Amino acid sequence: MLDETEQQIRETARRYAAEKLAPFGYDWDQAGGCPDTVVAEMGRLGFLGLLAPEVYGGSGLSFVGFMAVMEEIAAGNGGLSTLMHVHQMGTLGPIAKFGTAEQKSRFIPAMARGEAIGAFLLTEPGTGSDAASIKTRARRVGNGWVLDGTKQFISNGARAKIAIVLAVTDPDAGKRGITAFLVPTDTPGYVVGRVEKKLGQRTSDTAQITLENCRVGDDAVLGDLNRGLPLTLSLLADGRVSIAAQAVGMARAAFEHALSYAKERVTFGVPLIEHQAVAFRLADMATQIEIARNFVMSTAEKLDDGIECLKEASMAKLFAGEMAERVCSDAIQIHGGYGYLQDFPVERIYRDVRVCQIYEGTNDIQRLIIVRKIAS
Repeated sequence: MLDETEQQIRETARRYAAEKLAPFGYDWDQAGGCPDTVVAEMGRLGFLGLLAPEVYGGSGLSFVGFMAVMEEIAAGNGGLSTLMHVHQMGTLGPIAKFGTAEQKSRFIPAMARGEAIGAFLLTEPGTGSDAASIKTRARRVGNGWVLDGTKQFISNGARAKIAIVLAVTDPDAGKRGITAFLVPTDTPGYVVGRVEKKLGQRTSDTAQITLENCRVGDDAVLGDLNRGLPLTLSLLADGRVSIAAQAVGMARAAFEHALSYAKERVTFGVPLIEHQAVAFRLADMATQIEIARNFVMSTAEKLDDGIECLKEASMAKLFAGEMAERVCSDAIQIHGGYGYLQDFPVERIYRDVRVCQIYEGTNDIQRLIIVRKIAS
């Protein structure tokens, strides 16, 4: 599936995650975030410009290659893989796909270098999966727009330098009256509210953003006026496969910790892995991870080939997200009482992986999409 270059990038990501991310998971979790230098280093190594076109300083990587790297970064730190996902799938990718030549040259090079992290502002306090019900407004004023509203659960919200903001530009048109805007976060009126305290993924900041008389020009419109919802919907398959790859990475990390522990821990005179109950649990864990990975990669191939695969993307996210929680729970079980302590990584990974069933569309929403597809 991966060509030689993609294999090299994956191996680089694997080494980096193992050496520079995983050892610091506990410290960053306790601190509620990671140092800015870590994100800057990820940028210098090219991990934040994988999907950027080469002409703008990126790698121009395929979706298959990106998913492979997502798995590796997630295995090292779930929160940082979310930062990478939102930055590229949610912000850089849409600019590359829908932006004007001026927008691409203005924003993508700095984003590819990791100097300008991106965020995608869709969800609101009363609006989650129902994207057509957003309340944020964009009023026409002179040769620009004034944005007002509140966005909730925004990944990279406090760290971002550039944001894509979905706002209603034609209130009478319903879902056909929503537009996407490119808003630098230093624009007056873009206000970072509270940074949420979360169960897991604390290296990924999640913030509430308020837009208060936030003025942007006509050149801030991304794509066509009043076409923000179709723009958003066109990104769903990509994003869901990426979250599935993330879930596989975290599950793999938990499995590897459990396998290592089972080989070292001795009970009743033999290593844990020699007890059939533990051995069978590990066999099931390995099987589920492999199935999920293969499905993620086959769906990524469809994305690369331009094949419509919304059903498969929803299936990948649904299966991988639920698989990962089971695997992480089993990893804790294999560790016994130690697995419940923060001294061991499986406790944190279990907390980090839970949100994979919530963001990018809850798993109940994925089931809804799947059944509509198979029933049509």
